[in-house]
Amino acid sequence: MTITMYGIPNCDTIKKARNWLEGQGIAYTFHDFRADGLDEGTLEGWIGKVGWPVLLNKASTTFRGLSDADKQDLSEDKVKALLLDHPTMIKRPVLDMGKKVLVGFKPDIYAAEVKA
Repeated sequence: MTITMYGIPNCDTIKKARNWLEGQGIAYTFHDFRADGLDEGTLEGWIGKVGWPVLLNKASTTFRGLSDADKQDLSEDKVKALLLDHPTMIKRPVLDMGKKVLVGFKPDIYAAEVKA
């Protein structure tokens, strides 16, 4: 199984998830949103698997910095456009394992879902 972790390297939750994976001897590739961007097809795949409300991190500094108009009347199309423009608004990490996508880091869920 190929695992790709998406996020930004200085995020504390990313650091915890990376340490957990490495501690379990689980190989993964890291994709930095800031350096590598995010393509529409990948985002659409995640939305199809987990839904945009799971992906959107309303507590993020980036989301809080949006205009009130951008924060109102959220729909899948509007959120998709916002996330493509500002991928740091995506809840981190996103662990893409092909058929399954995990959003956020909870050690018990990783232990149940991610195999070495």
